[in-house]
Amino acid sequence: MGFAEYGGKYMNLEEESSEMGSTVHGMGPTIVEKEHASSRSQMKISLLLLLEEATEMEDSAAQKRKHREFPLASVSEVSSSCASPGVALFAAHRLQIKNESHRVPLNAHLTAIKLFRLGPIDSVCMVEGSDAGKQTSYSSGVAIQFRNEEESEAFHCVFQQWKKEFNVQGGDLPNGTNITTCKSKFDEKIEASSAKLYFHYYGQLLHQQNMLQDYVRTGTYYAAVIENRADFIGRVVVDVGAGSGILSLFAAQAGAKHVYAVEASEMAEYARKLIVGNPILGQRITVIKGKVEDVELPEKADILISEPMGTLLVNERMLESYVIARDRFLIPNGKMFPTVGRIHMAPFSDEYLFVEMANKALFWRQQNYYGVDLTPLHGTAFQGYFSQPVVDAFDPRLLIAAPMFHVIEFTKIKEEELYEIDIPLRFTATVGARLHGLACWFDVLFNGSTARRWLTTAPGSPTTHWYQLRCVLSQPIYVSAGQEITGRMHLIAHTAQSYTIYLTLSAKTWGPGAEQGGVLQTSSCKLDLKEPYYRMSQPQAYPLTQDQQPQPLLQTQDIHIQSQDLDEAEIMQEPSPNSCAQIDSLMQNA
Repeated sequence: MGFAEYGGKYMNLEEESSEMGSTVHGMGPTIVEKEHASSRSQMKISLLLLLEEATEMEDSAAQKRKHREFPLASVSEVSSSCASPGVALFAAHRLQIKNESHRVPLNAHLTAIKLFRLGPIDSVCMVEGSDAGKQTSYSSGVAIQFRNEEESEAFHCVFQQWKKEFNVQGGDLPNGTNITTCKSKFDEKIEASSAKLYFHYYGQLLHQQNMLQDYVRTGTYYAAVIENRADFIGRVVVDVGAGSGILSLFAAQAGAKHVYAVEASEMAEYARKLIVGNPILGQRITVIKGKVEDVELPEKADILISEPMGTLLVNERMLESYVIARDRFLIPNGKMFPTVGRIHMAPFSDEYLFVEMANKALFWRQQNYYGVDLTPLHGTAFQGYFSQPVVDAFDPRLLIAAPMFHVIEFTKIKEEELYEIDIPLRFTATVGARLHGLACWFDVLFNGSTARRWLTTAPGSPTTHWYQLRCVLSQPIYVSAGQEITGRMHLIAHTAQSYTIYLTLSAKTWGPGAEQGGVLQTSSCKLDLKEPYYRMSQPQAYPLTQDQQPQPLLQTQDIHIQSQDLDEAEIMQEPSPNSCAQIDSLMQNA
C-alpha cells in the first residue's frame, strides 16, 4: 500500500474523531473525548509507523528497480574528440556517467535528460538547459558507446521505463531522433544523421531535375503507365516516395480515380505546386507529407507506383519502404509498378581501372614527405580505395563470362528478407584474362495487364543516372578460357541506408586434383555501398584480345502479354535489344 492510500485513510479517521468529539459544547474534555483523544494518539503513532515502513519498502523497491550500472566502451563530451571507457549509473532518479578517470561529464536528474540513439551501440545523452521562446536548448551532452547491442538495448529499456513511470514527455533534438517518443519503423532501423541527409538530398529541385532528365528512367515509366491504362482507369493509386510528383501525374494521365502522393522530404511542397499548376490532373491527386511507415490513408490502393531503386538496386534501402507500403496500403492481388527487380553480375577484366585505383595509394609510399615517412599507412590506404565500389559506365566487352542474375519479386518478398541478401556465384570464363572483380547492374520489370516493359541499366544500353557498379579485387585472379569461377556476394544492410558487400571469387584448378574441386586462387574484398567511387566515365573502346569474343549488348525489351501473371520462365528471360523510338512516339502522341 502506497503513501496516498495510507494518507487517505488517516484523513478519514481524523474527520470521524473530530465529529465525535464535537457533540458536547462549552464544557471541558469529557471521558468520551479523553478516550477518543488517547485512541487517536495511538492510531497516529501506528499509522506513522506504517507510513514509514511503507515508504522504506517503496524506496527499497525503487532502488532495486532504478539502481543499475552499465559498462560503457567509450565516453566523450559531444564537443570533444577525447574518449575513454566508463560507466553509466541509474540511481536516486538520476543518471550519472563517469569515465575511467572517475571524471563525471554528466550527472543530472532523468527529467532533464533526453536520450538519442545514433546507431546500434552509439547514443547521445543531452541535458536540457533554459528555454528560448518555445525551443528547448541543450547545455551539455555526452556521447556514449556500449560494448554490444544487448547492453545498449538494456540501457535504453531502463531509461524508457523510467520515463513512462513518471509520465515524462520526450522531445526532439534538431536533426535527431528521440527514442522515448519514436515509434516509426523507419526511424528504428535508420540512423537519424543518414535520414537527414537523405531527405535533404531528395528535397532539392536540382537532384529531382537530374532524375527527370534521365530519359531512359522517365521515358520508361511514362511508357509503362500509358501503355497499361487498363490498370489505372478508375483505380486508386499510391505513389510511394513521390518526389516531384511526376509519376502521380502520369497515373492521373492514365485515368486514375485518385492518386495519393506520399513524400517525406521538403519536395512534398514543390510537388504540391507542380500539381496545382496542372489543375486538370491535380484535382485527382492528394500530396501527403510523411513516411509510408507512418502516414494513414483514407482508402486502400489498387496499384502502387514508385521509383525505389538505388545503385545496385538496393542502395538507400527504399525497397523496404516499397514493400511496407504494399503491406499497408495495397489491396490483395493489387499491382505494383515496378513488379520485379533483378541484380545482374558478371566477372570483368579491366587493367586500366585496377591500375588507376592502385595508383591512388602511391601518395602513401613517400618516405620523405616534408621529412615524414608515410609508408606505415600505405597498406591501409590501399585497402581503403579498394573498399569503394566503382560507379561508372563501362564497355560490356570487359566482361569475361556470361552474366547471371538474382531475382527480387516486389509483390512477394518480405521486408526482413531485404536486410541480408546472399547470392551464390558461378561463371565459366569465355577468355583467358586477369579477373579484376565483379561487374553489377540491375533492371526492373513493369508487368502490366496490356504490356510489360523493362527498365535496364545494363552496360551497352543507353546510360542512366544509376550507371553500373563494379567491385574491384585488390588481388586479381588469373583465369583461362573455359575455367569455372565460383564465389559469393553477401549484402548486409546497415543503418546508414545502405549495405556492406562481402565478395569472394575463386578459380578452380586444372589438371590433377581438379575433379575433387580443389581451389587454386581465391580473392575477397569488403566494400561499403554507401561510399562508392563515382568514376562515371563514358565507356571506352577497349581492344579485344586474340581469344576474346565480343559479348552481345544487353538492352530493354517490350513484350505485349495477355496474362497478368508472371511465371518464373518469363522472369528468367533476358531483355532483347530494342529501340527508344517507341517511347518517343508515345510521349509525342499522348
